[in-house]
Amino acid sequence: MASGDVRKRIEKLRATIRHHDRKYYVEDRPEIADAEYDALMRELLELEAAHPELVTPDSPTQRVGAEPVSALEKVTYALPMLSLDNTYSRDELRAFDARVRKGLDTAEPIEYEVEFKVDGAAMGLRYEHGRLAVGYTRGDGRTGEDVTHNLKTIPSVPLVLEGKAVPLLEVRGEVYMTRAEFERVNAAQRREGLEPFANPRNTAAGTLKLLDSRLAAKRRLDMVVYGVGEHEGIEFATQKEVIETLGRLGFKTPRQARVCRGVEKVLEFCDTWEARRHELGFGIDGMVVKVNRRELHAVLGATSKAPRWAIAYKFPAEQATTKLTEIIVQVGRTGTLTPVAVVEPVPLAGTTVTRATLHNEDEIKRKDIRVGDTVLMEKGGDIIPKVVKVITEKRTGREKRFHMPAKCPACGAPVERLEGEVAVRCTNVGCPAQAKEQLAHFAARGAMDVEGLGPALVDQLIERGFAGDYGDLYALEAATVAQLEHMADKSAHNLIRAIEASKARPLERLVFALGIPYVGARAAEILAGAFGSIEAIAAASADELQALDEIGPTTADSVVKFFQSKRNRAVIEKLRAGGVAMRAAKRRAAGKALAGKTVVITGTLSRPRAEFEAAIKANGGRVSGSVSAKTSYVLVGEDPGSKLDKARQLHVQTIDEDAFWRLLGGAS
Repeated sequence: MASGDVRKRIEKLRATIRHHDRKYYVEDRPEIADAEYDALMRELLELEAAHPELVTPDSPTQRVGAEPVSALEKVTYALPMLSLDNTYSRDELRAFDARVRKGLDTAEPIEYEVEFKVDGAAMGLRYEHGRLAVGYTRGDGRTGEDVTHNLKTIPSVPLVLEGKAVPLLEVRGEVYMTRAEFERVNAAQRREGLEPFANPRNTAAGTLKLLDSRLAAKRRLDMVVYGVGEHEGIEFATQKEVIETLGRLGFKTPRQARVCRGVEKVLEFCDTWEARRHELGFGIDGMVVKVNRRELHAVLGATSKAPRWAIAYKFPAEQATTKLTEIIVQVGRTGTLTPVAVVEPVPLAGTTVTRATLHNEDEIKRKDIRVGDTVLMEKGGDIIPKVVKVITEKRTGREKRFHMPAKCPACGAPVERLEGEVAVRCTNVGCPAQAKEQLAHFAARGAMDVEGLGPALVDQLIERGFAGDYGDLYALEAATVAQLEHMADKSAHNLIRAIEASKARPLERLVFALGIPYVGARAAEILAGAFGSIEAIAAASADELQALDEIGPTTADSVVKFFQSKRNRAVIEKLRAGGVAMRAAKRRAAGKALAGKTVVITGTLSRPRAEFEAAIKANGGRVSGSVSAKTSYVLVGEDPGSKLDKARQLHVQTIDEDAFWRLLGGAS
């Protein structure tokens, strides 16, 4: 195939795939079978592999990055992303309407646009000349974090807008996780012996902050857009027009949004969806009410935090009563004993509830919860069941008070409660319940990723005495593993190979895998990046740890205590003896031509934008999505957008591609 024909075929494939992505992920009206779609993607991948010079950042094949980003860069955006004030009753919503009519000096009913308040994480997307330039979190309302690498993995986020490209368009929306996906992700967590996630909203927000887009892509997020920020070459008269126009450009928008005249019509619409919200495949915790005519937004204005022309009408949490039949105690990987209520099955917020965490003994005493009580239940965020209160009027006198056991229910060792803490912990560092949880956490996909080592095998390794902790994994032999149930010689050798492969995991994965209390994946990345080795982290003082961004006193103290433990140090020595990498991989020395400099890119460049971004970061600089007085350079390509004008206004130095490569020493 001639080079011109290859280019045309690649462009045709990309356009076809984008079309079907929209039909499937945005409109929910697929036109072809999965096998046909896969064939198109496979052909595109093969052509791009054969012609890498034709690969562009906005190709459908580039949604998932090949390597993790090193850190989340800060992004300052021109127009603030304000939060919404909340209202919780019909009268409060009527009071909002009265304030709007007073602000507009009218007694006439106001036309409102009403849409779902999706329970997710607020995000912004910036498009330049129809192509996604940067995606960012809300942050403090003015500055967020660049999470473009993860937002690109969301199929409902268009990489290229449909129709005629506008010079500049910022859209605002909500990234969320469907209920079905949340259940799938949590089922995988449980299979790997990990703690399930609390709710879809926090899971979505946490996923977007991962440094590795390959991990983010495994959790199928979605995004709905409902507003605009900075924009050029496109105008909107009403909020309804915003929704309709964004839909035509390829975004998923609030399909059930409705324009209502007057607050009573708004309330009728809210009542409809309060009753029907569980018909949706995703969580909503209320409705958003916006003045429809956009020219009135400027008249009404905003406070420092929220617009006066919009408000959130929050639904009350759904509740149900049931009988608490038993309180059981579970032992976690840090030895914490957690009381759990077992209740008679009751339908609540779309599911049947049979258990609810009671958190700790103090919480049980505060609410005076007893076995046999009739209790009022609700779901926090419509996800996590909790006991709200006891219906004391229904007590018979046969109810029994609960007391935390004096001995661990898993191993029989004494338990203790340290001064100033609410948690009761098992004192036996060799407790099998802790060992199982710790080993399952260590081997999980987000940690050392020991493929094939699930909860059933973990239980057998501990119960048969083949492993007492995760350090013992690296002394296992295939012949030993083959003695376990359902493990043939081939399976045993596969597991040993997986354990061997885990030795080379990056340092941040090892730090997370150790199971240090309060050290999650993000804190592990920070510690690994700052200290570079297990030895250096272990030697760090609490003050040195707290000096790091995002590491607070609780986490710092936990890290210090972890490495002071003789047992933990002995387990780490087992890891070292087993050949586990204890240091961060050495990075190639980078140039320093842009050390401490901030570079903004605008316009179309001769090479993929990602290549320039990589060069900036490799030379000590950072990439920003917006121009400010702190910007060092604006790299200008063809057809630049408003960033060039902003640079001129602020007297920021602009450079072209040639000047950029000269700045880096001519290495292009």
